[in-house]
Amino acid sequence: MHADGRVVHKNLALVVLAVSQLMVILDATIVNVALPAIFDALKVKSEADLQWVVTGYTLFFGGFLLLGGKLADRIGRRKVFITGAALFAVASLLGGIASNLGLLIAARGLQGIGGALMSPAALSLLTVVFAEGKERDRALGIWAAITAGGAALGLILGGVLVEYVNWRWVLFVNVPVAVVAILGARRLVPESKDDRAQGFDIPGAVLVTGGLMALVFALVKANQYGWASGRTVGTLVLAAALIGGFVLVQLRSRTPLVPFRLFRSRSLTGADLGALLIGAGMFAIFFFLILWMQVINHWSPVKAGLSFLPMTAMIGISAGIASQLLGKIGPRPLLAVGPGLAALGLLTLGLRLEPGSSYLTVILPSLLLVAMGMGLAFVALTSAAVAGVGHEDAGIASALLNAGQQIGGALGLAILTAVSSSRTSSLVPGGQPKNPADIPAYLSAVVDGWSLGLLVGAGLILASGIVMFSMVRVSKEAAAAALKEGMAAG
Repeated sequence: MHADGRVVHKNLALVVLAVSQLMVILDATIVNVALPAIFDALKVKSEADLQWVVTGYTLFFGGFLLLGGKLADRIGRRKVFITGAALFAVASLLGGIASNLGLLIAARGLQGIGGALMSPAALSLLTVVFAEGKERDRALGIWAAITAGGAALGLILGGVLVEYVNWRWVLFVNVPVAVVAILGARRLVPESKDDRAQGFDIPGAVLVTGGLMALVFALVKANQYGWASGRTVGTLVLAAALIGGFVLVQLRSRTPLVPFRLFRSRSLTGADLGALLIGAGMFAIFFFLILWMQVINHWSPVKAGLSFLPMTAMIGISAGIASQLLGKIGPRPLLAVGPGLAALGLLTLGLRLEPGSSYLTVILPSLLLVAMGMGLAFVALTSAAVAGVGHEDAGIASALLNAGQQIGGALGLAILTAVSSSRTSSLVPGGQPKNPADIPAYLSAVVDGWSLGLLVGAGLILASGIVMFSMVRVSKEAAAAALKEGMAAG
């Protein structure tokens, strides 16, 4: 029985919290398989505009994640969890009935805010329900497995829904899940909050998210408007002003969203920069390959989703190996080798990708290399970030890492889409041809643009390894202890 008199059925509470986390995680990828269908149904003009369906979610999720954690601690974790789930359900319903791209993107942004409220609140509630020791370790293990596998499940579930029902169901499916989460939380999960928690920084979250959105918009539209055009320059100036305002608010606030004092730790700073760069390079592989599979090669949505399953399995295997190695060799070797392998996978894919490339000999080997590298890097990243700060800051350090990866993914997708679109436009200035005889050359130019995007992504991931290896200074003993603490902290 909990202190509030509520009888807590721990296993049922774990199901409610874990399913809600699964919904939040898989929604970052579930729409990827639906992108070609969305492109046709909503008459989207370009892939640069289409990427906002992904970016809208990740930007708002990453931008409001830290605020979500602070609100949960201050107002009440169950209350914030239920509010987030309700917002997620409403946003999913609105996205499912959206009649144009703008409404869909707005709904995805609201989903991101809902997820940013739910995710940290759910993890905090899990640590309240399960006492420290074996039962909490088991619950955290289930949580970690769901977090790791949610992205792949999103691709598979998205494929099934698009192929056998309709693309709108990749959004509608969240509504009943969120309703179950709300009812389950009200009945099964106790309320809790941190009486020592102080204020929360809503202006900071709005400023940083607005600034990042302006920056992404400028990157996406620069090819269309021109890099030196007034609209592009003006949007970049607006982005700089908003992000500058965010920094000023953080420096002057007594309860900042991002305590800049944490960045005195070279290890934390290196881990966060590494997460930002890894996210920037990684998101492209899902976006470009899904389009390659369905638009160029006419794969079914289910086949496209299942093609990423080996990647997920390899991430799990590699992460397990990294957990064992961490206490023996420390995080720095993993932070060098992991991004190196992932960059090599993207490099070989970018150099070899053609319209008719073989999945078994071209796509799959590269996916496995990327997955192997990511499994090594993710484990080492978590430990390095948490070990780089004091015990009392473990939660905010872990949240910063997650937020950085999501924001990096949004910015990276915008950059790589701009690069790929520019390359394609330089090869076929007139756009998609009307003469059927010219279609093969046009498709080849499109794939050539995606290949360049993958190569730039490889460079970003390689840069992450260089940054982390040069900045992280954590002993193997501290890293092993911090990995467990980081999982518990969020």
